[in-house]
Amino acid sequence: MAHEQPQSVLRFEHVNVLFNETKALDDVSFEVSSGETRVILGAAGSGKTVLLKTALGLIKPDSGAVRVFGQDLGGMTEPELFHIRSRIGVLFQEGGLFDSLTVEENVSYPLENLAEFQLPPDQVHERAAEALRFVELEQTLDKFPSALSGGMRRRVGIARAVVTEPPLVLYDSPTAGLDPITAYTIVALIAKERDLKNTTTVMATHRYQDGHFMATCRFDANTGRAEPVAAEEVGLGTVFMVLKQGRIAFEGTLAEFNASLDPYVAKFVRHEDTEPRP
Repeated sequence: MAHEQPQSVLRFEHVNVLFNETKALDDVSFEVSSGETRVILGAAGSGKTVLLKTALGLIKPDSGAVRVFGQDLGGMTEPELFHIRSRIGVLFQEGGLFDSLTVEENVSYPLENLAEFQLPPDQVHERAAEALRFVELEQTLDKFPSALSGGMRRRVGIARAVVTEPPLVLYDSPTAGLDPITAYTIVALIAKERDLKNTTTVMATHRYQDGHFMATCRFDANTGRAEPVAAEEVGLGTVFMVLKQGRIAFEGTLAEFNASLDPYVAKFVRHEDTEPRP
């Protein structure tokens, strides 16, 4: 019996983005399939955040095409873009929470401000509480972000990103500025969301450890923990991509990434815990 081809969730076709005649993205082409994990690494200013914003339609390419769920973002009206974005969860750098809103109000924000989710207040509350239980912060509903640690704020950001149960989630430097133990907790939660909901995951990061974890571990609902996969399953469904000055310098599996002899790509392999520079 023929296997169905994985559905294309995100596709860049020869995308160029220019800022003051400098190419932030330079002829970028790649495709992310349903259920795939895409780990994007690169030095500061290499184009990681620009790529994610372009995928959301927040930045329009100067040339090329971006397709999300098979639909070309080019020429879309703002309401049409809002509809596409309602199916995408986003964790912004540093969590991106509203300081003036409580944790519950932050997490509820997508449910209350997207036309696709017309829910009564009690259901909004339950969905927000459920998302916070998912990140093990249900006790923080009434707190303000200023009362939380950096790692807890990042976990609230994840709860907000997944509260609408989106098929695609984009993570922009989810572990930046966190200590190694807290960073591990954040990546384990990202894996939990991916594996329990079969979410297509695109994660921009500067930490090799983040990508390695996503490629080598799966969340086990029976143990409630992320567990190492069998050797033959390592890297399945995970693609690594390295950006250099807006261009794709590398795209491949974990094994290919580890074996790369390119000096720039090799800077991101294994031991880097600080952000490399170009």
